[in-house]
Amino acid sequence: QVQLVESGGGLVQAGGSLRLSCEASGRTFRLYAMGWFRRAPGKERDFVAAFSWSSGRTDYTDSVSGRFTISRDNTKNIIYLQMNSLKLEDTAVYYCAAAGTPLRAAMTSARSYDYWGQGTQVTVSS
Repeated sequence: QVQLVESGGGLVQAGGSLRLSCEASGRTFRLYAMGWFRRAPGKERDFVAAFSWSSGRTDYTDSVSGRFTISRDNTKNIIYLQMNSLKLEDTAVYYCAAAGTPLRAAMTSARSYDYWGQGTQVTVSS
């Protein structure tokens, strides 16, 4: 089992920045990918960003490409999501996810992930 704990959410004005963290504990040596998803009010959970532990490849949804950066600290089993130039439409609950098995689908698909954090709220105000 793997436990994921997110932190770093909060209230920020449009144009500002936040950095989310996700600390993984447990059987982290068997992780194949980690990523971030978000659920905006009244909407489905959507992919934001992810990276593959095996290939090192990263992927971003188009709406955040160039503004958000996913990164990792291998020594601490922590991943980060640096969010810059935040927009009102970035308001959502952000979830960290981890794949404990070889990916069953694309890295951008929630189906590929076995473990989820509880989520952290990001609110962007005008």
